[in-house]
Amino acid sequence: MKSSWRFEFGFILLLALNQNLRTALASESSKQAYVTLLYGDEFVLGARVLGKSIRDTRSTKDMVVLVSDGVSDYAKTLLQADGWIVTPISLLENPNQVRPTRFWGVYTKLKIFNMTDYKKVVYLDADTIVVKNIDVLFKCGKFCANLKHSERLNSGVMVVEPSEELFNDMVSKVTTLYSYTGGDQGFLNAYYAGFPSARVFDPNVSPEVLDSRPVAEMERLSTLYNADVGLYMLANKWMVDEKELCVIHYTLGPLKPWDWWTSWLVKPVDIWQDVREHLEESLPGTGRGRDPHNDLLVRNFELFCFLGLIMTPLYSSSGSISTRSLCDHARHIYYKFRSGGALAYSTVSSSNINSNQQFSNGVHSMVPAFLGGISILVCFMAVIVSLGFGFSVVPRQVKPWTGLVLMYEWIFTTFFLLFGGYLHIIYKWGKMVASQTGNPRPGASDYDFEKGHQRVSCDVAPWYYGLGMAFLAVAAPLAPGVFGINALFLRLSMMAGGGLIFACFTTYASEQLAIRSFMRGLEDRDTSRTRNVCFLCC
Repeated sequence: MKSSWRFEFGFILLLALNQNLRTALASESSKQAYVTLLYGDEFVLGARVLGKSIRDTRSTKDMVVLVSDGVSDYAKTLLQADGWIVTPISLLENPNQVRPTRFWGVYTKLKIFNMTDYKKVVYLDADTIVVKNIDVLFKCGKFCANLKHSERLNSGVMVVEPSEELFNDMVSKVTTLYSYTGGDQGFLNAYYAGFPSARVFDPNVSPEVLDSRPVAEMERLSTLYNADVGLYMLANKWMVDEKELCVIHYTLGPLKPWDWWTSWLVKPVDIWQDVREHLEESLPGTGRGRDPHNDLLVRNFELFCFLGLIMTPLYSSSGSISTRSLCDHARHIYYKFRSGGALAYSTVSSSNINSNQQFSNGVHSMVPAFLGGISILVCFMAVIVSLGFGFSVVPRQVKPWTGLVLMYEWIFTTFFLLFGGYLHIIYKWGKMVASQTGNPRPGASDYDFEKGHQRVSCDVAPWYYGLGMAFLAVAAPLAPGVFGINALFLRLSMMAGGGLIFACFTTYASEQLAIRSFMRGLEDRDTSRTRNVCFLCC
């Protein structure tokens, strides 16, 4: 009986000790936190991916996001659903008059030094991602950061032991200490002037050694905890063992990982996109990093582009790229092949019109000498407007392939409408000139079928030019990826080369298309071409 009572007592005592141990560990964990900072909704997706990457490393530390008034209520709710502790803060004004516009509120980052609810915090910029557990950083000294090039610390990843006294001292010096960046990073470099000579943090030091020496005021973090994508792109490799990487920092200013175009330029963004793909649907429509508002826009954009491509043939008429009948051309080839005739297509240039045997000397003189030059100018203006319009309407944070496809849809649709409209005007101009002069129709580009003597249009060259421009426009940005080129500058150089080829081809094609449209107008002064209802044959 006594043995049974002792066993039960021992079992109850063991449970109590286990519960106390869990409570102690939870209390210790609650004194430590990962922190990030948001000024607006632009970086919300970055914070979501950062939080997911932290949890994927099985860390149980608190995740706190400091948000200013610029963050919407919806974004705050979404971050809470993702597991972040949302803490509203007021902005600290940047005292520097000479600074980049985007640095207007960056001194607010100093408020992490005043998070006295926690014994220690690890701050991570929202454009970072954790690829390996970094809980060991909570063993670091009172202030830890990574020393970048030029012997200056980077404030994107920091370990801080919060102190109200320390924070107040910093605030009192923001107007007196010089900031080489005009922001918080420059100020921290001035405040921790001796940081370059600080010892390097050793994550493998034993607890006994750690307890036997005083807590370091400053320690330098290895590059493993703040791997700079900018440096990777310069050398096309990490400066450290890739398998040991813990934190990747996407430092390239206009190339943030959530911008759809960045994936086509910066290879390490694939890691960030992979974590994004596994984001849970914390709120309806937010799974895999989607934005319900962007999804609605994307669907509408796809519909508008489709309608635009459908309407382009109806809008462009005889002068545009879309008005030549591929089916008529196929019938023409079949007819010539059956009759044993030769196929001959010639082009016209403003520089060598006299060599074109399709038209009479009288018709040659009708083509304005300046038509080619003006057409080239209009074509490139249409390209620039189409590019600008495409970038302005496609949401930045859609997935890479979605962004690329939408971009091309809008560019092609806008370009066809603009330049096709211009070619239609040139076509009408040619008809007007022919009507005024009263010249006979040349009739060189039309033919009669033997049966029925039905007159049909046959000019497939505009399709060649249009598809050629489209192919080069697609190939120029995608070629580096096809050939496995990852270095940023080499990628940009190859894209620039492809762009130069595209520009040369477009220069030639725009001139040819305009002159052919004008000639069509001269031919058709007494004729009204019947539209074809086939989409490809309009």
